[in-house]
Amino acid sequence: MSDEMIKCTNVSFKYIKDSEGIKEEKYAVNGVNLEVKKGEFLVVLGHNGSGKSTMAKHMNALLVPTEGTVVVDNLDTSDPQNVWSIRSKAGMVFQNPDNQLVATIVEEDVAFGPENLGIEPLEIRKRVDESLEKVGMSKYKRHAPHLLSGGQKQRIAIAGILAIQPKCIIFDEPTAMLDPSGRREVLKTIKDLNKKHGITIVLITHYMDEAAQADRIIVMDGGKIKMEGTPRDIFPQVERMKKIGLDVPQVTELAYELKKSGIYINEKILNVDEMVNALCQLK
Repeated sequence: MSDEMIKCTNVSFKYIKDSEGIKEEKYAVNGVNLEVKKGEFLVVLGHNGSGKSTMAKHMNALLVPTEGTVVVDNLDTSDPQNVWSIRSKAGMVFQNPDNQLVATIVEEDVAFGPENLGIEPLEIRKRVDESLEKVGMSKYKRHAPHLLSGGQKQRIAIAGILAIQPKCIIFDEPTAMLDPSGRREVLKTIKDLNKKHGITIVLITHYMDEAAQADRIIVMDGGKIKMEGTPRDIFPQVERMKKIGLDVPQVTELAYELKKSGIYINEKILNVDEMVNALCQLK
């Protein structure tokens, strides 16, 4: 058995752009090689149009590459017979929680996925309870989803994916429409699923503080992977990140500026506590 959850080999995806009657082929993704290990927490960064969302949609066969192959848990996404198996192994959570909720009661919403897979009712009941427990939403199971906060809705959407028992979940900017407390709730849920339950996570985000918590980061630009490494490898490269049009966590940027002005400080700082320690050591 391989330890790869997802393997992308020379993946390109072309689409036809029609500008003022002139049709031209454009690459949304161009020659990407990427492996996601089982149990990994991988973050994909990139500005709008970098190809990161297109890449995400290849990971559960919503899109099939124009060239190259995507293999999810040993299943090739280009084989139509694999599609349902792939989607039950690799679930996907999108930006807008309102677009993902289908029922008028929370527990019915969470049951929707396993019902579609033909799971028997007793097993569905068990999965719904377990999934709501994992996202900390058990006490809301009889509530109407539309009355919940954005962060709570997103956690219900995650529970709905968990109920199909995937090995991997791909999150496409799941906190983009949430307020700061909703963002914190959802990120905590994502980290728990990864660390406590061993679910492989691919998180697409434009929040650097979220990316700082990943095992590994991939930076995309112009449909290609431009940088790859741990957060401590990636973020100190402030100039390079800015050139691509991305920020770094504020504390990393502060360390970079302090160093530039002659105060020697470890530039591989990712959070406030580390910054406080580093400044205390300067005395």
